[in-house]
Amino acid sequence: MQAQNIIKGSVKEVSGEQLPFANVVLYKAPGEEVVTGVVTDNNGNYIFESITDGDYHIIVSVLGFKTKKSENFTVQGNETKVLNFDLEETTENLEEVVVTKKKPTIKQTAEKLIVDLEDAETVSTNLSDVMKKVPGLIVSNDKVTYAGQQGVRILINGKTTDYMDLASLLRDMPADNIAKVELIKQPGAEFDAAGSGPIVNIILKKNVKLGTYGNVKAYQGYDNQYEYATSASVASYKNKINWQLGGGLSHYASREDLFITRTVGDAVYKQSTISPYDPKTYRVNGRLDYYINEFNSLGVSSRYSYTDSDRATDNGTAVITATSTEELLTNSVFNKQQNVFNVNPYYEFDNKKDKVNVDVNFVDYTNDNVNDLYQVGQSSIDYDNQRYFQNSTYQILTFKGDYKHTLSENFSYMMGAKYSMVDTDSDLQSYTENSTGTFEYQTNQSNRFLVDENILALYTKVSGKVGKWSYSGGVRWEQSDTKGTSTNPQKTNERNISKIFPSASISREFSEHFGANVSYSYRISRPSYNSLNSFVYYYDPYTYEKGNANLKPEFTHNTQFSLLYDSQPFFSVAYGKTSDALFEIITQDDTTAEVSRSMINLANREYWNFSLYAPLNFLKGMDGYVGVIVNYNKYSSDELSPRLYLDNWGTSAFFNVQYTLPWKINAEVFGYYNSSGLEGQIKYDWIANMNAAFSRKFMNEKLKVNVGVGDILNRKFMGTVTYSNVDANVVSDWYRRNVYMQLTYSFGNSFKKEKKRTNSSQEEENRIQDNK
Repeated sequence: MQAQNIIKGSVKEVSGEQLPFANVVLYKAPGEEVVTGVVTDNNGNYIFESITDGDYHIIVSVLGFKTKKSENFTVQGNETKVLNFDLEETTENLEEVVVTKKKPTIKQTAEKLIVDLEDAETVSTNLSDVMKKVPGLIVSNDKVTYAGQQGVRILINGKTTDYMDLASLLRDMPADNIAKVELIKQPGAEFDAAGSGPIVNIILKKNVKLGTYGNVKAYQGYDNQYEYATSASVASYKNKINWQLGGGLSHYASREDLFITRTVGDAVYKQSTISPYDPKTYRVNGRLDYYINEFNSLGVSSRYSYTDSDRATDNGTAVITATSTEELLTNSVFNKQQNVFNVNPYYEFDNKKDKVNVDVNFVDYTNDNVNDLYQVGQSSIDYDNQRYFQNSTYQILTFKGDYKHTLSENFSYMMGAKYSMVDTDSDLQSYTENSTGTFEYQTNQSNRFLVDENILALYTKVSGKVGKWSYSGGVRWEQSDTKGTSTNPQKTNERNISKIFPSASISREFSEHFGANVSYSYRISRPSYNSLNSFVYYYDPYTYEKGNANLKPEFTHNTQFSLLYDSQPFFSVAYGKTSDALFEIITQDDTTAEVSRSMINLANREYWNFSLYAPLNFLKGMDGYVGVIVNYNKYSSDELSPRLYLDNWGTSAFFNVQYTLPWKINAEVFGYYNSSGLEGQIKYDWIANMNAAFSRKFMNEKLKVNVGVGDILNRKFMGTVTYSNVDANVVSDWYRRNVYMQLTYSFGNSFKKEKKRTNSSQEEENRIQDNK
């Protein structure tokens, strides 16, 4: 009782680096009776105080290092004993008892539907397959829609990434890096008020683990032609510092074939475009986090990607009349080089009660295109060869700060601010070949378009629970100043918008299993930067796309009611109405026989959505879901001549089944059927798809093998356009029925530790398109 003995010291690596979080256990000597134990602090130090006189020994351990035991020693008479330990890294595999969740789970809240993959055994290989698991999402030809709704925004950790090449993003992001997929139909005030369709937020695994670890992947597949991809990543967390580094390259096979049959006066034009291509993408990414202490951390992440996409397209147009048939054959050689650089420093404070995030994000994007369109063979229709240079640069700088206070487990509030500066510069130069073979500059078809935009947002939100009721409500104010300058003709358009965007949700538990919620949001969709460019871009001699510098933003009211069973979606109904709806219209010039598409503002767009879900778990070892969505879409405008009115009822059915086969093989089958729908002005026929994938682990679970067959039932896109003088049938074909195999080898020792870092959203990047 009188003893004041102290035992203290430090734990380090043999290199001299301190080892925090090491276990230091004090034992009675001789024997193995535990007296007490501590964990080293952030500087690798430990201390035992008020130790009675006697004989002792110490054992020090930490995952990833060899355990070390001291010699027996004695303390007495108010002694201070100092014992330091130097630990060596071990290359032996550490035995762990791990409780895993083999199947993904689905949960519905008032604001979003969550597919949780955090601890699930992933069978899919990439983000594209993971997205197909989200009820109602349809991924087809590198496009993402939700039950007939266009305008789906994709975020990664809250940041939009549509400035990236969507096809590369869907294929290159590994499935086992994804923790959750959130389908957010009613975004709260913390999200940018952008968009009219759902938000898909991809939450990446935190991957902060003690030790050094990594993996190497190799993918091979066949999709019209051989394709491959490879990547590697390594990470380490020691002494408050976590770093991660990764990179990869991919060479995929793709195809975009288009067939149009249309009537122009007394003639029928049959157009065909055969466009195979194989884009190559190189990417590298890195991250550094420094955990200052228990509550404060800062860091920086960065990524760079380069895509080189060359394609040679064969175009053919047959002009058929009652008395003759003429033909024009052309080739389009298209080269696109895309560079994306992103850097994102941050600071975070989190003491469980108060949380502060400060986030800076910078994006530099360049897109350089060269397109030659020239006549081949002996065509009976004359054509002047064309050459286009289209170069675009985008720079986006965003500052964002959030503060959240948790008053109790039943109430919290948050507030924040965001400021974005966007500069874009797009330059189109058009040339026509003359009789001497020289390409002459075409002033009337060339233009340079610059956009300067500043957006300030202030927002606040409260969340709470009272008895069986849960609620959240928020308000977001956005002030945007946009200036667009065109050089041909010289013209400047300015647009200033100041608007308040409310959002709210409320939930009620009726019993242990049943509940309901209702939610509302008001949002804005600004025109993409490319759609504002007044460029004229030809895909073939008779088909082109043009910009519209006079576009206005659209505004959408969304409301949803849901019934839940065990917090999972059971039934929901949603309604949305959009004013000044952004709409891609197709028009035809009967004099030149040219057909064009361009964005305009319609008066209204409305949709209804009715969904029903059910679990699939009637067999032991089976899990999954099945669902049906009935949707109604309507587009209308009295300002167009003739009046435009399009509407469509459609039904989507989908399923996802996971099953554990013998020999520890994990299997998954998923697919969808969509009866019909509207893609802008095109009313398309039914489409369907099914995928199957299998995975198994070998070599003490260090080697994982994935094999699969994709797009087994994928049907061609077939649609019709009938409006004004346009009477056309459209058939679109792309890659499908691909087979693949992926090998993943994991190395290193690690131990999971919670990571606090979260990311902010960024609406501006959403509006940079791919310029395919």
